[in-house]
Amino acid sequence: ANKLMLEFRKTVKYINENCKSCIISPLTITLGDEFQAVIDNVQNAVTVIIKLEEYIITEELNFKLRYVLNIGTIKTEINREIAHEMLGEGLTDARKALNILKKSKSRFLIKLRNEDKRIEKILNDAFKIFQFYIDSWKVKEYSTIREFFLNDDYKVVADKFGINQSTAWRRRKSLNLEEFEAVKQIVNYLVYLYEHDFNK
Repeated sequence: ANKLMLEFRKTVKYINENCKSCIISPLTITLGDEFQAVIDNVQNAVTVIIKLEEYIITEELNFKLRYVLNIGTIKTEINREIAHEMLGEGLTDARKALNILKKSKSRFLIKLRNEDKRIEKILNDAFKIFQFYIDSWKVKEYSTIREFFLNDDYKVVADKFGINQSTAWRRRKSLNLEEFEAVKQIVNYLVYLYEHDFNK
């Protein structure tokens, strides 16, 4: 448990340091194994989620996180130092949504405004595919995946691990890394459409 918490804190610290330009109230661990934050827009919030997932893989950490991304109001002044002592429907609704999420197999739940339910459904479906690929990987495979994240050329990865190139190529295929990158691009494009077309 202590090792898990140290790794969790390390993960939160990494995001706060590397995504500070888009974070209004930093990722803050609240109830032991939960965190909350206030991000400036949906596009940056999705970026933070994906960065969290990829950091867990590159650091070969053995835990999974659930995420609720909720658009809502905060009535009190936003605390820009720590995500505590804030009140509003946005935070209350996010908490309710998290409790619902805990009863499902999904680890991702995106909640947009009422008038944006169609793209909300599509975005959540895309995250189901994202989760399918990322949860299919075993921790012992993370070091290989990390190298493919760093360099998409299977020949370079083959040299890194001292294996033949055909083995590295087959490894890349069996891990479905092309499909993972494709669904990540789809998620990012959906969010781009939401931010630029739906919010004009």
